[in-house]
Amino acid sequence: MISRRQLWALLALTLMWGVNWPMMKLSLQQLSPLYFRASTMLLGAAWLFAYVAWKGERMWPRGREWWAIALLGLPNVLGWHTLSIFGVQELASGRAAILGFTMPIFTVLIGAAFFGERITPRVRLAVISVSVAIGLLLWHEMQSLSGKPAGIAWMLGAAVSWALGTLMFRRAHLTLSPLVVTVWMLLLGSGVLWVLALSLEPLPDPAGFSLPMWLSLAYGVLINYGFAQLIWFGMARNLPPATSAMSVMAIPLVGTLSATLIVGEVPHWQDWFAMGFVMVAIASVLLPPRVPSPSAASAPEH
Repeated sequence: MISRRQLWALLALTLMWGVNWPMMKLSLQQLSPLYFRASTMLLGAAWLFAYVAWKGERMWPRGREWWAIALLGLPNVLGWHTLSIFGVQELASGRAAILGFTMPIFTVLIGAAFFGERITPRVRLAVISVSVAIGLLLWHEMQSLSGKPAGIAWMLGAAVSWALGTLMFRRAHLTLSPLVVTVWMLLLGSGVLWVLALSLEPLPDPAGFSLPMWLSLAYGVLINYGFAQLIWFGMARNLPPATSAMSVMAIPLVGTLSATLIVGEVPHWQDWFAMGFVMVAIASVLLPPRVPSPSAASAPEH
């Protein structure tokens, strides 16, 4: 049973990660994607490192753990965070959030393809639902004069990377806590992103940043890479699967609704239908199946 404190924390987390999508879009109005990711990731991971160390966690990997963390960071950080920011640059932020959170379905499919996990009827329903959602969004992008179907490819690639990284994380054998491993993945990943940004993008001019731009950057550093991570890892172990599934389902909805207020995006009917299909897909693979009661099990069929 979830406590009232956990419920409020989960609500805050859902709002934080949902609002982060239009906040990223706001930042990209004045800052190139790689510089945005590199700066917010480095600063966010740095203060998160200091806080977790202050709490007494063991922070330093040992021996081959460095290689394991670097390997985990390829899909979890460089794959997900880099591909998704290019997707947000191309698409409406709510639409990018909808596609990004197809990740649970790709997790199940990759697990079935490479790790022997079983394909159930619920997984088949999820695949059909996600396929319809992607088809709706792709169709609208192709029909629109300003459509950018490449953004859909960026976001699907990000979702697949996140799914692969999640499966790798589950199977990793590390002596550090998951939060500390995440901090190190962010620190190492931000270093790679800084190299890419300095090599591929023009230097930004912070003197020209507007107040909303600074606020969006602060949001990325303090909220997305900071407080949200602390809340998630603080409650993830004790959170019922159904509750965490509902939170994941709500994040694209929050992202789409908040984008109207933050960056003025107006969702189309394809977005609402696609969101509904993705929510059905997430529920299919994340919500635990009902266990019939003894009375229900013994009831005669009609």
